[in-house]
Amino acid sequence: MMQNNQIANPTAPLQGGQIQQSPQMTDRDRLNDILATQKYLTDNFNIAVREASHDALHRDILTCLTETHQCARDIFNLMFQQGWYKLEAEEQQKLDQTYQQFNGYTSQFPYTGQTQ
Repeated sequence: MMQNNQIANPTAPLQGGQIQQSPQMTDRDRLNDILATQKYLTDNFNIAVREASHDALHRDILTCLTETHQCARDIFNLMFQQGWYKLEAEEQQKLDQTYQQFNGYTSQFPYTGQTQ
């Protein structure tokens, strides 16, 4: 028996709807492109903020990084609300296995040695 492991907004206006096939870009296409760009920017701002040698430059890039992350989150939320972004839930057995695999690593955490 196969389980439905998709996580989607159950109140999305396009729930169960067909995606229109057209050469024209839809709002979904545009948001998907913008989200991909935001992900690309955050990846590269992460590198830049780590490697900035000047304090003022570091602060400025960190501000850009934070704003870019927030923008990506806002776009994700909008796409999720519209039913245009779905996630796959992981099987509980795999989660339990991963937890067991890394459970003993808590002694390696700095400062407290415990997870919260």
